[in-house]
Amino acid sequence: MEWNGILTAGFTETWEVAAGVLGLRTLFSNTAFIGRSGSDWILVDTGLGNFAGSIMHTAWEQFGKPPQAIVLTHGHFDHVGNLKELLEEWKGTPVYAHPQELPYLTGKEDYPPADPSVGGGLMAVAAPLYPHRGIDLGAAVHPLPEDGSVPGAKGWTWLHTPGHSPGHISLFRPEDRVLIAGDALITVKQESAFAVITQHKELHGPPAYFTLDWVEAEKSVRKLALLDPQVLLAGHGLPMAVPELSPALAHLCKTFKELSVPAQGKFV
Repeated sequence: MEWNGILTAGFTETWEVAAGVLGLRTLFSNTAFIGRSGSDWILVDTGLGNFAGSIMHTAWEQFGKPPQAIVLTHGHFDHVGNLKELLEEWKGTPVYAHPQELPYLTGKEDYPPADPSVGGGLMAVAAPLYPHRGIDLGAAVHPLPEDGSVPGAKGWTWLHTPGHSPGHISLFRPEDRVLIAGDALITVKQESAFAVITQHKELHGPPAYFTLDWVEAEKSVRKLALLDPQVLLAGHGLPMAVPELSPALAHLCKTFKELSVPAQGKFV
């Protein structure tokens, strides 16, 4: 399946990924809008900073009202970049994340600095410039329900997919096997500036410069592969679907260590 952007403005692009699932690229990080046009909806991740206006514009065009909730796959800077601005506009909107991610979202802990020695690309080399401090959302952030349900998104479930971060999650809709993977697996070699600029589509493990536990990261990829997803929207890169997705996912599982795990680095 080929993905055609239905709105392009500067460094943003949107895709109709599946029924009731809209993806929005913010420079090099993706967000997801889950819900039917004009109905209640939720936002998954908030992308890279300085794109709050693009997110609010898309939300208004598609739904005409604020989301029921914001769900975070994890708290890295390029997934929470517009969160505070959106919460100022959408007052009272609850934010949900895995309990193990809450220390980074309540100002109690910082992520370790990114590792520039991995990946061999410009995006990795520039990693020391990427923010790694936690943010403090105070009472706005809540732990996700223990039963795996996703607040405001009937028919969806969340799965703990750690490795890239301790509390990383992915979202899955069993009815049509749509997967929103965050950074558990991505469809671009994120360490390479050329790949990011061209959005060359290739299934990869999580961005190496911020991944803390490669053993858990591999387990998470295998957990997602067992779901046999038919459509994938990752945190970075273009959407991917069958028939392209299934063999790519099988290949990633088979060659994960060779393809994704760096030869050196402080988290290896």
